[in-house]
Amino acid sequence: MPQLSVVIITFNEEKNIGRCLESIQGIADDIVVVDSYSSDETENICRKFNVNFIQREWAGYSDTKNYANAQARYDWILSLDADEALSEELKTSIVEVKKQDAQKVYKFNRLTNYCGKWIRHCGWYPDTKIRIFDRRTTRWEGMIHEKLVVTEGTPQQLEGDCLHYSYYKIEEHYRQSDKFSTLSAESLYAKGKNASVLKMIFSPAVKFIQCYFFKLGFLDGNAGFTVCKIMSSSTFSKYKKLRELNKRA
Repeated sequence: MPQLSVVIITFNEEKNIGRCLESIQGIADDIVVVDSYSSDETENICRKFNVNFIQREWAGYSDTKNYANAQARYDWILSLDADEALSEELKTSIVEVKKQDAQKVYKFNRLTNYCGKWIRHCGWYPDTKIRIFDRRTTRWEGMIHEKLVVTEGTPQQLEGDCLHYSYYKIEEHYRQSDKFSTLSAESLYAKGKNASVLKMIFSPAVKFIQCYFFKLGFLDGNAGFTVCKIMSSSTFSKYKKLRELNKRA
């Protein structure tokens, strides 16, 4: 049976990390946590699960995840975020593929819990992710929304969901949205991009219509409306900040 290393990056994840580590018991042959000097109980919780706990200055999502993969004992990696946990069905699927004696690439769906509500529309589900892979033929790339680049093998779908506990309060979503809109604007600016007034005005409206109506966000009730509204607001902020960067330049 092939050995599987589970790799997680953390920063002040005391609300989530225990649930994440509990969910991988029975499938993980090695657990690596790379922490960006958390100031809460993250480290103490991790120590209870006999993990290889490493502290390192934050260097961005892709760089940190690539570094974390390199610290794993085995080449076959399951990459999880601290606010994620395996459903029982997904855990069973992973147990089965481990019996096949082949280190293949696998993907699975991610289901997000938003302030206590499971979001099945808005473009947030199935949100398929490639998360089981051979580190020798893969690499994380991208500054903001990191993407796993696979050079060998076709990802195979696993049954079951990865449960993503995203936000406990709407205010957290607004803060994260503001952070990502700034990073997105800076990324576009670095590429020499700009945004017209029309793009800044109409793109948010298009985003809301697309997510709320075409991607059936209204079926998620009040939570769906809030999700779509904040995504629309983030789109506006991104282009507004991009215009400001170009004006200052």
